[in-house]
Amino acid sequence: MKYPITRPGYENLKKEVEFLRNTKRPKILLAIEEARAHGDISENAEYEAAKEELQFLAKKLAELDEQITNSEVVEVKAPKNGNVEFGNRVALKNLDTDEEVVYTVVGPYECDIQKGTISISSPLGRALMGKSVGDEVTFSAPGGERTYEIIKVG
Repeated sequence: MKYPITRPGYENLKKEVEFLRNTKRPKILLAIEEARAHGDISENAEYEAAKEELQFLAKKLAELDEQITNSEVVEVKAPKNGNVEFGNRVALKNLDTDEEVVYTVVGPYECDIQKGTISISSPLGRALMGKSVGDEVTFSAPGGERTYEIIKVG
């Protein structure tokens, strides 16, 4: 199954893989070699730490490679008829608190609520798709049910 991703999100995944492979991995391998040079590795904490870091890096690279393989770049378009579509920025008003928030609807591999992006497959993302300005969306959040009004789609 392919997951949607924006072009910038896809490029960011590729850049992270490149950095980890070409910058981080050689540094870890150098640290392993330096630790080996200190002699007996059976009780060498630096050696063990570097080996653990290399294993963690290998897992992270495998995860990122899988995400890249399972991604399908979707070109972001201007919303048709004001309806929320993949890649759109959506301004919302929480009808319980009157708080306003702005999110961009993206794929699961690039969502980060702290950066104002939500996954198209999240409860809120699913509720927003196809809706337009003035529509109310209700969804289940960890803290209970929430209702937002869409105030702008762009």
